[in-house]
Amino acid sequence: MTTSPRRYHITTFGCQMNKADSERMAGILEDMGFEWSEDPNDASLILYNTCTIRDNAEQKVYSYLGRQAKRKQEQADLTLIVAGCVAQQEGEALLRRVPELDLVMGPQHANRLQDLLEQVSDGNQIVATEPIHIVEDITKPRRDSTVTAWVNVIYGCNERCTYCVVPNVRGVEQSRTPEAIRAEMAELGQQGYKEITLLGQNIDAYGRDLPGVTESGRHQHTLTDLLYYVHDVPGVERIRFATSHPRYFTERLIRACKELPKVCEHFHIPFQSGDNDILKAMARGYTQEKYRRIINTIRDYMPDASISADAIVGFPGETEAQFEHTLKLVEDIEFDQLNTAAYSPRPGTPAALWENQLSEEVKSDRLQRLNHLVNTKAAARSQRYFGRIEEVLVEDQNPKDSSQVMGRTRGNRLTFFSGNINELKGQLVKVKITEVRAFSLTGEALTLAPW
Repeated sequence: MTTSPRRYHITTFGCQMNKADSERMAGILEDMGFEWSEDPNDASLILYNTCTIRDNAEQKVYSYLGRQAKRKQEQADLTLIVAGCVAQQEGEALLRRVPELDLVMGPQHANRLQDLLEQVSDGNQIVATEPIHIVEDITKPRRDSTVTAWVNVIYGCNERCTYCVVPNVRGVEQSRTPEAIRAEMAELGQQGYKEITLLGQNIDAYGRDLPGVTESGRHQHTLTDLLYYVHDVPGVERIRFATSHPRYFTERLIRACKELPKVCEHFHIPFQSGDNDILKAMARGYTQEKYRRIINTIRDYMPDASISADAIVGFPGETEAQFEHTLKLVEDIEFDQLNTAAYSPRPGTPAALWENQLSEEVKSDRLQRLNHLVNTKAAARSQRYFGRIEEVLVEDQNPKDSSQVMGRTRGNRLTFFSGNINELKGQLVKVKITEVRAFSLTGEALTLAPW
């Protein structure tokens, strides 16, 4: 197969932060004259933006790399790049394992892609994983949507959860200035984007590294202050934020979300375990009682708010009784959505070295039981939507039914209804809900918002 000389393909694994990084790197490549290729085998530059949170994602990267490395043996002009967390974690070891690679670059170097590729074009193999200060990024991301967009507000993470590699691969917390964030949002609003999700690995920590203290003694810049500062950006109709950490989640933030009409009533707050001893072993810095108080406070202010979270089962040493505390928490809170995973030992994390690892059979059994409860509770929670009128922001055509469009409610529930995507894309539509499922809805369009 002949290779187009200036086409690129990016495969992204993992979290929203990785997706945002991929959009930014795609923007850099397009500024350099590359064109997107849907087919990786028709591209002259292949970039894998990787994730180390789960072992299966990491192994999938190596599987993909193997196929492209073999291709490069026949097509010397192919450029192979591994970016993201696997790159940061493995560094030069990746070159030894896959010598066909041209560039290995950690997440902090995403903005330097053009400079690094210039070094590659000079015939060098490059490993860029050293810690750097992230300078303000003026590149234009290639957005995967024309309706919704990610905006990074804080990079890195200062937490030291014993199961997590993120601090090792994404570096220390570095907050962007409120002015830079607002400027990016304002440009997106001018371009027609209707919904912005503010991103951070630990977004509640925003501003801790910025200068300034108020008269009351708190940091001058917080996520709450940022929401007030950017709320009136013209053109932007909705604002979300993720991911929150219970250690820093405050009633002041909840009150702001209630007061600010553009901020959606959806909160993603991972709890990871419902057992206090396991939370202590994870070094999470809170108890399940504190987590429950946070959720109760949210529902005091916004009774209909949508709550999603992450949970890990089979953490080293977890007993059956401790696992049942997680089940109890899920039973009581009734999450709208819960991302679940069996514990996976990650290189360079303390928990990976502990001797009290659980068997794969135990982890698999607990994951299956938790998922069954999650699905049951989500289906019951979803019933509240039946017959209601919801505001839906139309994002795209339903890929399984061309007669339907799809979008999300303010509570982040995926919703389908009949309509013409050319007429409705980017519109806020009143939709009467006629069918409910655990994680999605179907309805009938009434009129365009405003209500």
